Amino acid sequence: MTLDVPRIRARVAELLAEYAIPSAAIGVLHDGELTELAVGVKDVETREPATTDTVYQCGSMTKTWTALAFMQLVDEGKVDLDEPVRTYLPGFVVADPEASAKVTPRHLLNHTSGIEDAYGDPGEGDDVYARMVENIADAPQVFPLGRTHGYSAALGYAILARILEVRDGARWDDVMRRRLFEPMGLTSTNSWHEQVDEARAATGHLLRSLDEGPILTPVRHLPRAFGPGGNITSTTREVLAMAHLLLNDGTAPSGKRIVSAESVRETLRSRVPVPDPHVFGPAWALGLIVCDWHGETVYATDGSTIGQNARLRLLPDSNTALTMLTNGGPRDSFYREVFNEILTGLGTVTIPDLPAPGPALNLDPTRYQGVYGRPGARYEVSAEGGRLYLTLVLDPMQAEFLRKPDRIRYELLPVSETHFLMPPAGPVEDTQTVAIYDFANGPAQYLHTNCRVHPRQS
Repeated sequence: MTLDVPRIRARVAELLAEYAIPSAAIGVLHDGELTELAVGVKDVETREPATTDTVYQCGSMTKTWTALAFMQLVDEGKVDLDEPVRTYLPGFVVADPEASAKVTPRHLLNHTSGIEDAYGDPGEGDDVYARMVENIADAPQVFPLGRTHGYSAALGYAILARILEVRDGARWDDVMRRRLFEPMGLTSTNSWHEQVDEARAATGHLLRSLDEGPILTPVRHLPRAFGPGGNITSTTREVLAMAHLLLNDGTAPSGKRIVSAESVRETLRSRVPVPDPHVFGPAWALGLIVCDWHGETVYATDGSTIGQNARLRLLPDSNTALTMLTNGGPRDSFYREVFNEILTGLGTVTIPDLPAPGPALNLDPTRYQGVYGRPGARYEVSAEGGRLYLTLVLDPMQAEFLRKPDRIRYELLPVSETHFLMPPAGPVEDTQTVAIYDFANGPAQYLHTNCRVHPRQS
């Protein structure tokens, strides 16, 4: 089927205005045919239009790139996914002796290491990932090694990057260029903000209210510590080159082999369950989320920086990939509307709706009540009148900037014994999902939302 690009462009323009997102660049790869479009402006102050050549920040989509480079090391026999990290970084140590001795690259790739992102300030120099590994000698466990899934925003993939650096004898940025960007013919993809052509770059925006509209982000780029987990910038065409590789057994659009077919299969099939499966998917593979869309397996990789957002969906059964890069958001409902518009036009499976709450559930609130948290995040679960509520405690400076109270209360609507819907507290939010689970010792031990896990504090 052929996409009706004018219709899609008009619908995206409507949705950008509705959601107060300055621009979106969209790419579709369907049966080998590439379609691209861009709508909106790169910057709300300059009003310069976005184009298909505009470069956006990809955030945690970067992890998929880093995973692919690491799988090249596996292909070359330089690393084994199930050997301890200590095999490759002999000085590797964290606070927990078992994690120190037994954590493997596979744990890091699928976010089951449990190591807290407590790496201090490693600076912005070329030794940033070596310093991060040195700085975690006292890093505690969020959960025991392998106990559950809990997303690591920066540290897990920084450790993988350090292994790449040691094995290749070069800094991570150069490793990525030599291993992936250059062989794939990517001229617009970079791993560090200093490499980006500012004339082509989108500016990030935040939204405090629909009345005010989007404002320029105060944080133009993430620290270098986030590099392997969040700092790649790219275009829709070059993001879809990565998608092509994953859909075609490791070959680039040029036909050049980048990763072995066996490594691509391992990337897709090595999975751990995700406690909160409804917004993203029920499992995590090696650098990819595994989704279930009405019985069809779809792979996802997303990312956000402070003001930009990236989404990629791979549909192997219909040989299709969709990506969308924006300089605002993230808004899950915006992504769903845009992608479902495109998927419907292609005649493929569409994104399933969130589950409906189960009104007949009769839960014991004492199993859920308590405080769950990590450094910088605090969730208080309480009961009132037979209903459960979650109070999110914001950092006071963040709350002031966003013009929000520092305590935001949400009702938790049960979907099952462990899963809840959390309706929005305001017009610039979407419904979120939460898992509260692990009753082995009585009350729930963990709260999982937005892929992050938070252990019980009290």
